[in-house]
Amino acid sequence: MSSLESLKSAVSLHDILPILLFKPKSLAYILYKKPSARKYKHFNIPKRLGGMRTISAPYPDLMNLQKRLSDLLQNCISEINFTRKIESSLSHGFRRKHSIITNAAVHRKKRYVFNIDLENFFGTINFGRVRGFFISNRNFALTPKAATVLAQISCNDNVLPQGSPCSPVISNLIGHILDMRLAALAYKTGCNYSRYADDLTFSTNKQIFPTEVAERVKGAEHQWQAGRELTRLIIKTGFTINAGKTRMQYLGSRQEVTGLVVNAKINTRTEYRRAARAMTYRLLKTGKFQRKQTIQDDKGNLVLTEVDGTLPELNGILSFIDNVRVYNKQKDVESSGKGDSMETIYRRFLYFKDFYASSVPVIVCEGKTDYIYIKAAIRRLAGSYPQLAEKNNDGSISLKVRIYRYTKTNERILGLGGGTGHLVKFVKEYAKVCKIIDAPGEQQPVIILVDNDEGAKVIFSIVNEAIGEKPDGSRAFYPYDHNLYVVPTPLGRNAKVTMIEDFFPEEVRKRKVGGKSFNPSTKGFDNKTQYGKHVFAEHVVKKFEDKIDFHGFKPILDRIIAVINAHSK
Repeated sequence: MSSLESLKSAVSLHDILPILLFKPKSLAYILYKKPSARKYKHFNIPKRLGGMRTISAPYPDLMNLQKRLSDLLQNCISEINFTRKIESSLSHGFRRKHSIITNAAVHRKKRYVFNIDLENFFGTINFGRVRGFFISNRNFALTPKAATVLAQISCNDNVLPQGSPCSPVISNLIGHILDMRLAALAYKTGCNYSRYADDLTFSTNKQIFPTEVAERVKGAEHQWQAGRELTRLIIKTGFTINAGKTRMQYLGSRQEVTGLVVNAKINTRTEYRRAARAMTYRLLKTGKFQRKQTIQDDKGNLVLTEVDGTLPELNGILSFIDNVRVYNKQKDVESSGKGDSMETIYRRFLYFKDFYASSVPVIVCEGKTDYIYIKAAIRRLAGSYPQLAEKNNDGSISLKVRIYRYTKTNERILGLGGGTGHLVKFVKEYAKVCKIIDAPGEQQPVIILVDNDEGAKVIFSIVNEAIGEKPDGSRAFYPYDHNLYVVPTPLGRNAKVTMIEDFFPEEVRKRKVGGKSFNPSTKGFDNKTQYGKHVFAEHVVKKFEDKIDFHGFKPILDRIIAVINAHSK
């Protein structure tokens, strides 16, 4: 049964419990017994354009419940869109496959761009409105009891709280009526329309902007206000315009939509990229950087000051700039040289964050699935390797090393996508980047774990260049440059070459999946009778991790320990 069907068939609290994967006592306690003061933590944060925003952040148990409801509703939306063959959306906020980038793209290369904000967007949506929507909406049509439970989970003090994981998706559902009415107005007047949360945008290439949508304020040539028809539709749908955030942007000036420039192509602000470049430069030179932040002083005044930045913050900034660049590339929009320079800056930052300044040893495996093997082996053998992992009070295992995971971003920016060819490029480029970094680092080793077979010869050749010794794969590890080490899997009997899968027990490697046998090689692979490494990792190792004997991996883990000890000296 689909998520939507399960929700529609629920007639009571107990019917909703299995859908949200919650125990009856836990849900009942959160909704009906837990004191209100222990459900949310309230605090204020400065708004970008002035003023303060109140955030009501749910405590962990309620946060978990609301996240599950949010995921459930997102699944329902996907089902509805698939059934009705809807591929795009007027609302771009907090929606899968949508972002401020897709929202801004609607308004690229327009003569006029008109922005308005809705006043107290979440606060306008109260308990009765949430409950009523889930009962009356034809796509959901829930029973009154089920709708009541969803409203109880999502609302606080009778409204959707800003800070709840499910407030955005519910506000989008309820705001859909507004979107449909405003889209009809936009079509009628020759405009484009989109919404990102409480931010509404209309744009057009018409010579004169339609007065139904926006009109000039009398006596002020460049001051605009929402048109009468637009105002009427917003009020009719139960929302209010924030008149202080209404603006018209002309083609001759910089036009922005949800913080992105939309004149020629979608782009971040020049000063935003310049600041990111400066922060990265200071980080690579000193190991620290500062960023500007608006804070509230003792007298309640908002003051712009500089505070120490964190690696996750700078990573988010550079990742965002990169996402915009990638979007333009996918849409075949020509990128400027500045985009390429920002990619170089992002690459250097990732080398610094992930390897040069890592606070724990880093293990980079040759294969894309190898990290699953090593992670499972460390967890299962944690008692024998306290340097690699520790057992928590709740019985879970925490790793003391970081096993690098391959992602599309890593492959595109760092060239790290698995395989010896990528590893060779990585270690050479890393050595170059280290030479331009003055900040303290290299306190932890970066361990390149490779199969000790024919493919390792390429890696061994660059090690030869670095240390003047021709590796034969017999040593536990080979230092390369800076904090990089190459660790080959131990050779077998009579110096037989090995790959990491050889260290599993034979009965594990012979386990069949769907009637097929495991073949770790791409040569002579028969898809009809054999399965490869990905299936082996996901459906054998992950699935049966607790039942697999990982003692065969001890020689590999011993080599990792040897590198950690050698580097610490």
